[in-house]
Amino acid sequence: MERPKTRYAQSGDTEIAHQVIGDGRLDLIAVPGWISHLDLQWEMLGYAEWIRRLSSFCRLILFDKRGTGVSERDVGNSTLEERVDDLRAVLDASGSEKATVLGFSEGGSLAMLYAATYPERVRSLILFGSFPATQARSDFAEGGEISQSIARMSKTVSEHWGEGMSLAQFSPSLFRIPAARDFIGRFERAAMSRKTMGYYLQWLRDIDTRDVARKLRVPTLVMHRTGDALIPVSCGRWLAENIPGARMVEFDGDDHAPWSGDIDPVVDAMQEFVTGSRPDVETDRVLATVLFSDIVGSTEMASEMGDRRWGILLERHHAVVRRQLERFRGIEQDAAGDGFFATFDGPARAVRCAESIREEVEPLGVAVRLGVHTGECERADNKMAGIAVHTAARVMSLAQPNEILVSSTVKDLVAGSSLAFDSRGSHSLKGIPGEWQLYAVA
Repeated sequence: MERPKTRYAQSGDTEIAHQVIGDGRLDLIAVPGWISHLDLQWEMLGYAEWIRRLSSFCRLILFDKRGTGVSERDVGNSTLEERVDDLRAVLDASGSEKATVLGFSEGGSLAMLYAATYPERVRSLILFGSFPATQARSDFAEGGEISQSIARMSKTVSEHWGEGMSLAQFSPSLFRIPAARDFIGRFERAAMSRKTMGYYLQWLRDIDTRDVARKLRVPTLVMHRTGDALIPVSCGRWLAENIPGARMVEFDGDDHAPWSGDIDPVVDAMQEFVTGSRPDVETDRVLATVLFSDIVGSTEMASEMGDRRWGILLERHHAVVRRQLERFRGIEQDAAGDGFFATFDGPARAVRCAESIREEVEPLGVAVRLGVHTGECERADNKMAGIAVHTAARVMSLAQPNEILVSSTVKDLVAGSSLAFDSRGSHSLKGIPGEWQLYAVA
């Protein structure tokens, strides 16, 4: 996408940077979470596609909160009330009289307070990965869990500021990609100073918008991923139960950031809520066998080898995997970092491909883990998605080094072949309902 011009709104004595994308008849303003940087975040994996999807059905307004990004930085501590003034100033400067307000993470508290204070200027409210408080209260036991989660995050950023380690909780799906961690480290350093980060962490601990949530009188959609690695889904459920008339939608996955992981169902639900209809996308459902693979200990290996040697090793690994996919009629769906996602039209071919990959990469000095599952997939725009894809990824995550794990569905479908399996017992797959019997290829 062509990057929009960054403009400035005056909020009291403070300048707030903002951007406007698209020309839709409906306005949507996105209230960022922890930190943001209007210029740098366009380089973030998945972010540009996220913005492209949102701006396809609305006029999208983005901004950096005071103290972060390209907004005025040296502002010291600030109150929620001052931040609400900043939000209003951005909307005024953008010529928006009434907008849908999308609050992400702690931006949800700011969005709720604005919606409660200026309901006449709010068409609707969307909360993604949000929470009402960060401490346990008599009517909010969920606060104990979020308090521990934020304490872990605080320790991480305090000890490793500028190293990208926060990605483990914000976007676990990207954390295993060295380039993504390097970028987030640079992003942290550019978006906020260490001193401001300290102010922010204190401000975060004091957030409490429980009473505000109960007083909201605007249409509200609460969205949360069930395995959110930073903010537990119980916080989203509390909001949906306590905001009058709110609707809750839950998604699979453990990424906290809405632009990470599988974004299509998230944006589809937002579009339907804002406009009343979903995008016209032709989809069909097919039975497919899904294979996931990745290199064990890739983070440590990349650190020890350095960028150049690690890059050469990855190229060799990818060449091996692609040769085996071609040999066994596998279709590469995605290759992120050191991992592959592929589909097959038969489970036996997928398992034999996994065996060949494991054997062929051994001379490279790397160990791989692989997971295979067969199920119904949604095919849209030549891409495979759906619960079967998430299941295969979860199966792989439980595999040991150089182990191929398969679901009971795969084992049953290859009965009569020469393939043999060892039981690995019953397991719960994160974000997937029920208990699953898993087997290792013998």
